[in-house]
Amino acid sequence: MSRIVVTGGAGFIGSNLVSRLIEHNHIIAIDNLLTGSIENIMTLLDNPRFTFIEHDITVPIDIAGEVDKIYDLACPASPVDYRRYPLETMQVSSKGVHNMLELAKEKQAKYLFTSTSEVYGDPLEHPQTESYWGNVNPIGERSCYDEGKRFAESLVVNYRKFTGIDAKIVRIFNTYGPMMRGDDGRVVSNFIVQALRGSDLAIYGDGNHTRSFCYATDMVGGIIRMMASEETGPINLGNPVEITISSLADTILEMTGSSSKITYKDLPQDDPTRRSPDISLARVKLGWEPTVDLEEGLLKTIHWFETTLGQKGDG
Repeated sequence: MSRIVVTGGAGFIGSNLVSRLIEHNHIIAIDNLLTGSIENIMTLLDNPRFTFIEHDITVPIDIAGEVDKIYDLACPASPVDYRRYPLETMQVSSKGVHNMLELAKEKQAKYLFTSTSEVYGDPLEHPQTESYWGNVNPIGERSCYDEGKRFAESLVVNYRKFTGIDAKIVRIFNTYGPMMRGDDGRVVSNFIVQALRGSDLAIYGDGNHTRSFCYATDMVGGIIRMMASEETGPINLGNPVEITISSLADTILEMTGSSSKITYKDLPQDDPTRRSPDISLARVKLGWEPTVDLEEGLLKTIHWFETTLGQKGDG
């Protein structure tokens, strides 16, 4: 049984990853709960194969015993969160990643860093391939996240080069599914919660900008395959099927049966107008591609929000 560290283990993707890995491994989840939620891992707290440590990885941490793998997912990852915590976002992408790389070196553990499609900025190349260097505003309001992840990628590459550790990079594109926070600012959670509450669905921009959405179980599967592979990356993980934000809003209104209206607001600074991954490398090198289509994934996500909002008495 492998001993695996997952940073950001109480976050959205982190908790989905932990739930998948725990079946055959001992999981040590680390999270400072700045944007993660203890509720996401509540059902695992009594599992003998699960250890939760509330800790900020910008501070070095000692882990007793062997560690075989480190999945590093710790970082505010939604526009609402990293605009609220810009300094924390930059620190976890620098000090935090450094500390986890040092832990990987000490334990001789395999290390996987979850980067982001935001390293491509507002792309001039479409769809985005791993060889594209990006179009990023280094002093914009998103720069704490975009440039933080770009710096972290460089840190990972140089640790691999100069220390010899087995360190990998995946670039995660828009992901959705259970364990998302209703107030995280992501467009899928925003629209679903607004529709279920009968509030206006707020579209930023004219609605013609595009995104592609990968369901959480597919994303977790890609991350695990990357860790198990001999690849170092970066490799894009995401769903290459594009949809306009207006079409997404219409789909969610129809699926929820909501009578909510659509309103339009100004597009935030440096918000990408198009976003879709080229996943050719993932298909060839990992044998991976998404299998859950948008309608199926949205149905599951809507049901999860219906259940959780109802439990909190505000649905």
